[in-house]
Amino acid sequence: MAQEDVTETGSSNNQAVSPDGTVSDGTVSDGKGSDGIKVAGKNEPRNCLSTREKLCYAIGGAPYQMTASALGFFLQIFLLDVAELNPVHASIIVFAGRAWDAITDPTVGFLVSRSPWTRFGRMLTWIVLSTPLAVVAYFLVWYVPPFENGKVIWYLVFYCLFETLQTCFHVPYSALTMFISTEQKERDSCSAYRMTVEVLGMLIGTAVQGQIVGMASAPCIPVSHGEEHNNSTSMFAINSTGVFLEDTKFDTKFAYMMASLAISGIYIFCAIVLFFGIKEKKESLRTRSEPMSFFQAIRMVMGYGPYAILNMACLFTATGFYLLEGNFAVFCTYTLGFRNEFQNVLLVSMISATLSVPFWHWLLTKFGKKTAFYAGNCLAVPFLILIVLVESNLILTYIIAFVCGASIGAALLIPWSMLPDVVDDFKVHNPDSIGHEAIFYSFYVFFGKFAAGISLGISTLSLYFAGYITRGCSQPDAVNLTLQLLVSVVPVLLIMIGLVIFYYYPINEETRQGNSKLLQELQDSKPILKWTQEIQEDSTETSNMV
Repeated sequence: MAQEDVTETGSSNNQAVSPDGTVSDGTVSDGKGSDGIKVAGKNEPRNCLSTREKLCYAIGGAPYQMTASALGFFLQIFLLDVAELNPVHASIIVFAGRAWDAITDPTVGFLVSRSPWTRFGRMLTWIVLSTPLAVVAYFLVWYVPPFENGKVIWYLVFYCLFETLQTCFHVPYSALTMFISTEQKERDSCSAYRMTVEVLGMLIGTAVQGQIVGMASAPCIPVSHGEEHNNSTSMFAINSTGVFLEDTKFDTKFAYMMASLAISGIYIFCAIVLFFGIKEKKESLRTRSEPMSFFQAIRMVMGYGPYAILNMACLFTATGFYLLEGNFAVFCTYTLGFRNEFQNVLLVSMISATLSVPFWHWLLTKFGKKTAFYAGNCLAVPFLILIVLVESNLILTYIIAFVCGASIGAALLIPWSMLPDVVDDFKVHNPDSIGHEAIFYSFYVFFGKFAAGISLGISTLSLYFAGYITRGCSQPDAVNLTLQLLVSVVPVLLIMIGLVIFYYYPINEETRQGNSKLLQELQDSKPILKWTQEIQEDSTETSNMV
């Protein structure tokens, strides 16, 4: 119907379109035709998303956060205490996996931006094809192979493979924000829905993994701390004593596999809901730029000031929160002495993160995104200091976990809501460079994963040099001190550095609203006849594909 109206206005009435967008016979550049219909406004109903569409889009974000939270909270303790790897080998796996991400994230973003449009869209095609392979690789990450010599290679291969396939899902999904609506309010609303579900995904991942694994915890091994400083000796001596029962060890391995199967099933369900619940819209009003080389794309996105500042600020703040996330389970188990409660503490943190997202969305809408970013990150700082200054207390630990969870909710929501603003700002300053959204999102995803890799690598190496004892009922004082630094001092310093960098982020609310107006004017200035012709060409292309 919209196409017929435009055709009738632009051709059957013999109306001409001038280069400045003015249409004769009563049609002017404001988009109103002679029959009183606001032609430019015909985009508005198509850009307004229903609640169902927003929910379906948001559900697609759960798989990434489910798997990320399970890996972030449990991968380190799994590799050390269940797979029984040396901390050095565990750190190699993590570092190599993140180094591989350094290649896959930008590469996938570049390939997505160059990939052709299909009947399902450009982004959705990548999501559908990567899902079944990703869940298989994820399951094998949590499987303990029946051999010893090749364990490191096993986990290295499947961890890197899963990260690659997850990138093929998450980069197109993230960029999809720009292709479901062009309205900033709609995209901000979608981001709020998405972050609510993503934090809920973190909650589900933590709950499923923590509760299933918690029911099959293997007993610790009493150790003599007289030999604790010789880590390489004590670790292998303890592993060869056979103090813990083999059937209990088997139950723990089986629990990790069952948890991974449960998360994999939810992963597939979410991908199906996303695929059938939304429609990817092809940008028909503007012609995409000529393809550029991979290194040109890198220079383009990393050389753009607002984007570089946002990435650097989030790299430091995210690394701080990932350090807290990756070491909190070990910290609760050994330093605080809550071996049987740590999964419940993590669950409280994720519940808080889920409940806080609507509040952070209201705050950024009311006071602006920069203010909300500062408030969300600063909230956790005093509590991270408090947790190492006071004596171990379970109630206080739950309170601190609740507050830090709220801060994690802010760290998730607010940067993702800023990224579309940066892309819009780039479009305003580079009107001839179109179709590179996936590249922007891929580098942002890369920096997030890079932060997680840095944090896990630092953690495993620090624990190794401190003398961490696999499956020990207690740890040396040096390990406890290291854990205190990793969940308190270092995260606080990183968060503060990130906030200082973020001070120079130039896109405030006034700039954001100005960009929205300029983009709308740029869209409305497109000659109507050319717009009609492009839509007709797209319809013909789609019909041929079908």
